This record gives sequence, structure tokens and C-alpha cells, in this order.
Amino acid sequence: MASTESTQSQACCNTPAVVSKGYKQKGEYIDVQGMKTYATGPKDAKQGILIIYDIFGFFDQTIQGADILAYTDKDHSYQVFMPDFFDGKPADISWYPPGDDKDKQAKLGEFFKTQGAPPKTLERIPKVIEELKKSKGVEKWAILGFCWGGKIVNLSSQEGSLFKVAAAAHPAMVAAEDAKATTIPYIMLPSEEESKDDVEEWQKNIKTENVVEWFPDQVHGWMAARGDIEDEKVKKAYEKGYKLVLDFFHKHMTSYTKL
Repeated sequence: MASTESTQSQACCNTPAVVSKGYKQKGEYIDVQGMKTYATGPKDAKQGILIIYDIFGFFDQTIQGADILAYTDKDHSYQVFMPDFFDGKPADISWYPPGDDKDKQAKLGEFFKTQGAPPKTLERIPKVIEELKKSKGVEKWAILGFCWGGKIVNLSSQEGSLFKVAAAAHPAMVAAEDAKATTIPYIMLPSEEESKDDVEEWQKNIKTENVVEWFPDQVHGWMAARGDIEDEKVKKAYEKGYKLVLDFFHKHMTSYTKL
């Protein structure tokens, strides 16, 4: 069932005050499958969220987002994990947006062919989940991806998915074909820079319960590395985005009908 209605009504989760500068993380870094992984949340929580960051890797905005997801919903606490799928070699944020700069275009193109090639990450996810189930006791999972990570989420939400529910914020490479194969509930939060046509085609083709909530006044990346949360307008959108994701996860982590 497709919906573009806001999920703000009857919201169960109220995000804590967002820190605009000098954020101090609540979690720690652990090793998972040889990857440096940010881990946060109550260690007895049986529900987990896997975060697929954007191409810029670990940033304060994304770390703070992980902590928000871990601790905000008092009825559904989560252990949250964000592995460094780029093995310490993320893209340089100065490359984006590339515009007409040929050098930046070339560097981003090379990154997507190597570090950012989706198959490289997709094949590691089942091993990550298996290890965390055993070592951390997590029994069921949600997945959230930003930008490039949104494509990974789309491809991880199909037949045989390890996840009960999915979310993508300002997703890159949105494709209707991915939607056709989706088997779990899905929330998408596009920015002003996503293609309206691509997102609409995606939503026409998805068969599971879904929400598309546009943020037409926000840049691609506002919930992750490119979010300037010292700007009050961006900060409010950042808070709202995480609230929408949490509410959607809250609704679908306990019960859902899988196709």
C-alpha cells in the first residue's frame, strides 16, 4: 500500500535536542568482520539497526543520528551498528558537488567503481549480521541508508531480506526495478536534489507498505555528512527525518506481512 501522507500524527518518538556543534558520541568503535564499526545503544536490546552511511563515511551528523535511533524510542530500544564498508578510505567531502569540475568528477567516478561498488558492500552484509546476532544477541533487524547507502538498502530489501523494515534518506540511484523486488515495508525521505520522476516511478512499483516524505528545501545529504545542523532550518529537518524513520521502524519491527 503506497502512501505519501506524513507519519507525524500519533508519533511515538520525540527526538532529543540535537547538538549543532562538538557532538560527543554515546557509543564506541568495535571490530566487525575486520571493519571499524560504530556501535551504540543498550547492549541488552534484541532489536538492531544497521546503518549504511553515505560515501563520506563517519561524520558527527551521522554518529549523532545513530545515537538518536538507539536511545529515543523507550518502548523499542535498539543496538545500532555502522560499519566502515570503505575500510578507512571514504570519498573526500570536498569532491561534492562536483559540478563542472573534471577532476572532482573523475575522483567520484573512480570511487564508485572501486570502494563504492554496491556488490562489494552487499556481499559483506550477511556476514556482518551473522556475527552481530551471535556476539550481540540481536534477533531482528532494520536497515537505514543515506545517499549511496540508500541504493544498498534498496538492494538489501528484496527476496530473502535479512531485515524487517527499511529506510532511505536522500537516496542515490533510485530505480523502479528495485521497487518491484522489494519485500519489506519501506520509508524514503528524498531531498530537493532527488529526481521526482525516479521517485514517483519507484513508488508506483513498490508493493509493500511504504511512505515517501519529501524534504524539498533540503540538500542531498541533510541527514548525514552534508547536513549543516548549525542552520536552524536544517536542524529541524534533521530532527524530523530521524523522527519519521523511528516512527516507521516502531510500527513495523513488531509485526509485518512479508510478500
